[in-house]
Amino acid sequence: MSSRRRTGRKDRLRCGWVSGANPVMVAYHDEEWGVPVHDDRRHFEFLVLEAAQAGLSWSIVLNKREGYRRAFSEFDPAKVARYPSARIEKLTENPAIIRNRQKIEAAVRNARAFLAVQEEFGSFDAYCWRFVAGRPRVNRWKLQGQVPATSSESEALSRDLKRRGFSFVGSTVIYAHMQAVGMVNDHLVDCFRYREIVRSVPLQPTGKASHAITKTRNLKGSFS
Repeated sequence: MSSRRRTGRKDRLRCGWVSGANPVMVAYHDEEWGVPVHDDRRHFEFLVLEAAQAGLSWSIVLNKREGYRRAFSEFDPAKVARYPSARIEKLTENPAIIRNRQKIEAAVRNARAFLAVQEEFGSFDAYCWRFVAGRPRVNRWKLQGQVPATSSESEALSRDLKRRGFSFVGSTVIYAHMQAVGMVNDHLVDCFRYREIVRSVPLQPTGKASHAITKTRNLKGSFS
């Protein structure tokens, strides 16, 4: 099986995991995957969706994304953190999302942990980007089979999230999060998005990312 696909939009070369039969997947690859995110609500959205994906295909989750937005208060962690047991029970009957009680309960529990991280670091964004020193890791994969499922950074972030009370945040799930929010650029080098994203990201960290690096330098043993 080829590790790359030509699919739509002037026959551009794309990463091999993109399904040409699913326009939602194509749009996600072309517009979102690997683009640096510095918005906390988007971070929370991907944490919810990636936890929901566990054991399933990403296309299933993307096709239910709008249902998740409606079900989880537009991914507002402050609102989700207050969901009572009755709301959780109702969500287990909602066909617009994946009706897995453990994953739904994890989303609510993670919302509460997410708020605690915001309180401590000012934003979840400042917290998580420190694990890559505030700058995206830019890889140079030629074949889809070369792209890893985890990294030392995802292992460290996963361990720390678990310590803070998050669940469904194993290293594989967290590496997917890092890919989704642009903490790592895993587009294949001949994918048209690879260089577009590289060119769009500043060479030096600024703003929140720079603040995150300062925090990292002041924290001893934070990745242990």
